[in-house]
Amino acid sequence: MVCCLLVLLTGCGRAQQESAQATAAEDAVTLTVFAAASLTDAFGEIKSVFQAANPGVTVAFNFAGSNQLATQIGEGAPADVFASANAAQMDAAVESGRIDADAAAIFATNRLVVVYPADNPAGIAALPDLAAPDTLIVLAAEEVPAGRYSLEFLNLASADPALGASFKEAVLGNVASYEENVRSVLNKVSLGEADAGIVYASDLIGVEDVASLEIPGALNVVAEYPIASLNDSAQAEAAAGFIALLLSDKGQTILANYGFGPIR
Repeated sequence: MVCCLLVLLTGCGRAQQESAQATAAEDAVTLTVFAAASLTDAFGEIKSVFQAANPGVTVAFNFAGSNQLATQIGEGAPADVFASANAAQMDAAVESGRIDADAAAIFATNRLVVVYPADNPAGIAALPDLAAPDTLIVLAAEEVPAGRYSLEFLNLASADPALGASFKEAVLGNVASYEENVRSVLNKVSLGEADAGIVYASDLIGVEDVASLEIPGALNVVAEYPIASLNDSAQAEAAAGFIALLLSDKGQTILANYGFGPIR
C-alpha cells in the first residue's frame, strides 16, 4: 500500500513539473528586433538588461543595413520592432503599412568620423588627404543611411572654401568599393584593405586596430535613429517594453557608453 502511494505521489509530482514546464514554454516570448548594423554592440547589452528584467522573453536580432531591413519589412518578414539609422528607411517601413505613421520615436543620435588603419599607410592627417590621388576609400552605399550621411558631408565639405568645390568629386574618384552596411566599411579599413573610410563615431568603441580623424561640426551630419513597433506584432507588450528601455535613463546611458549621442 505504501509503495502504491509513493508511486502515485511521484507520478503526481512529475505531472505537475511537466505541466509547469509546458506552461512556461507556452508563455515564452521571442521578440524579433530588426536593427541597423551600427547598433550591434550596444543592442547586445540592451538585450541582456531587457531579458533580465523580463523573464520568459528572448530577444532575437536581425542586424543589417536599414534599407535592407525596410525592404524585408515591406516584403512581410516577421518582425516586432524596427530600429533604423535614419528617417528615410523608417518612412519606407511606414509606407509598407506595417508601422503606423506616428509610431516612431528618436532614441539615439550619431556622428560621422573618418577612420583609417592604425599603421596609416596613406598618411591620413587631415580631410584634404582623402582627395589625394591613389588613396583607397571605402564608403557605405548610397542606399544605406551611413552612405547617405557621407554624401551629405561631402556636399558640405565641397562648399567649404578651405577644401574646395572639387573635394567631393576627388574623394568619390578614390572610392574603391561601396559597402552594404557601415560595419563592412569598418572591417575593410581595419583589415588594411582600404586607406580610409567614413563610419559612425559609435563604430570605434572597443576597436583597437584603427585610428580616426574628426570631422568638424560645421561639416558633420547628425544621424538620428528612430525606432517603432510593428502594428502587426504579436508581442506588442514586449515591443513597447523594449522601446521604453531604450528611451529610459538606463538605456540612454548604455547607448552613450557605446558612442551614441543623446536625444536632441
